[in-house]
Amino acid sequence: MLKRLSLISLLALLLPMMAVAGNGVPKKSVILAGIDADSMRVRLDETDMQPLEGIWYYPNEEMTLGIERFRGSHNIGYRIILLDSPDINVMPGTVIGYIAASAVDSKYQLWLYSQRDRVTLIKPLECVATLNSAATTLTFDPPHWKVKVRVNIARFLPTLFQGVSIIPEQVKEKLPIGFRKIYPEQGRDGNSFDRVRYL
Repeated sequence: MLKRLSLISLLALLLPMMAVAGNGVPKKSVILAGIDADSMRVRLDETDMQPLEGIWYYPNEEMTLGIERFRGSHNIGYRIILLDSPDINVMPGTVIGYIAASAVDSKYQLWLYSQRDRVTLIKPLECVATLNSAATTLTFDPPHWKVKVRVNIARFLPTLFQGVSIIPEQVKEKLPIGFRKIYPEQGRDGNSFDRVRYL
């Protein structure tokens, strides 16, 4: 009985941590028709690309992704679109996440959908992403949690001190994973990316 109660308490504690992030991130992904690597190159070439924009490769999942500006709600500035993947259950053109700028130029809020609901993706989880100075890698460390369960068998004042307590702790940072930019390798003027130019 005690084990069952502690398991229920643990699940009740962890579910809010896994909830959808705020800032206007849609709860479900959308699928943009007709988007692939070639059409994404055309879309990007027609804009004054910012450092974060481009076509990226995610080696951990063997996915090719596009990151483009997104005029969404609140401070979301970019969306991540699947262009190619060995997972045939996720269609090209699926928006798999969103990115928002922060007060630090190289740091971003990143939301990636974490679960499937038939053809759409759901439950975006948030983490911090770091863009390197050359704008060629975007790394992030997904949230890790561990839980301590403490059982006080010989408790004093049982109405005041509970017999079972659950204490969540964030695990220390591990080596980050991330995306590697594959297009453009250099900007149209020879720089690593294009910048908006002011006269």
